[in-house]
Amino acid sequence: MIETPFIPFNALHALALVARHGALGPAAEALGVTPGAVSQQIRRAETRAGLALFERTPKGLVPTRALLGVLGDLDTGFTALARAQANLMAPSQDRNLLTVTVGNVFASRWLIWRLASWGAVHPEVELKLLTTGTLVDLNRPDVDCGIRFGAGDWSGVVAEPIGTHAVFPVCAPALAERLSSPADLAHVPVIMDQSSMLSWPDWLAAVGQPDLKLSGPTISDPALAFDAAIAGQGVLLALGIMAEYGLERGQVVAPFPTVTHSKFGYWFATAMGRELPARTRKFRSWLLGQMNACETATQKVVARRHI
Repeated sequence: MIETPFIPFNALHALALVARHGALGPAAEALGVTPGAVSQQIRRAETRAGLALFERTPKGLVPTRALLGVLGDLDTGFTALARAQANLMAPSQDRNLLTVTVGNVFASRWLIWRLASWGAVHPEVELKLLTTGTLVDLNRPDVDCGIRFGAGDWSGVVAEPIGTHAVFPVCAPALAERLSSPADLAHVPVIMDQSSMLSWPDWLAAVGQPDLKLSGPTISDPALAFDAAIAGQGVLLALGIMAEYGLERGQVVAPFPTVTHSKFGYWFATAMGRELPARTRKFRSWLLGQMNACETATQKVVARRHI
């Protein structure tokens, strides 16, 4: 039997996802299969196409020129299919259920403290949180929106910045007593958050100390890094909005008045091309209002210390 010379739909989907993520793992998670299955789909597509579609490099899978030439069409096609599926399923879905995908740190350090406010303002909408450390496909029909951390440049996503991405050091009040100027950071522990995209070199350059040598504990979990700062184990470079809760309650203080701004921060994200239902628009409006109030409170706390 002669095999029909076309690339199967599942293989095309695997190509698009691997090209987007640069690795088999995230694509496998999005498809609900194993990385081995994704690898087989790629080999099948390459066999059918008669040419290599990825370069295998130490940094991951890099699309070849041939694949890059059709990625736009693939993304457009799959976005349209996801939108059609969402529209077909919309009538049967609970219009009062809002599903938000959010990172663990944002959920535990910021959002959880404000959910009572959401419930008071919109008791008619039930909120469901999908907390995860990986990116969830926003084209899924069971996901309304997401809160993501990064530069806001995700493919197929409409991203609206949440807050101003203000960055400054924080530490326990007792440790702050040993800090009269940024140069003193060379003589106290500085917490290195391995997972953070925030830049100590940028902040040090802003205060005229670009060559200052920092040392201290290295922590791979951002929530634990903040707990370490509260416990007095070192100075942590933090996103202002994430430090607000600790600043308001005196768990941490901002030992210096200098604030920098990072291109990395939190974003309200939705699938490109999807019409937002009323429940999603309500959540976005509430979220931005809460964030504005949070930033105002943070600025006041920092300013009071440095008057």
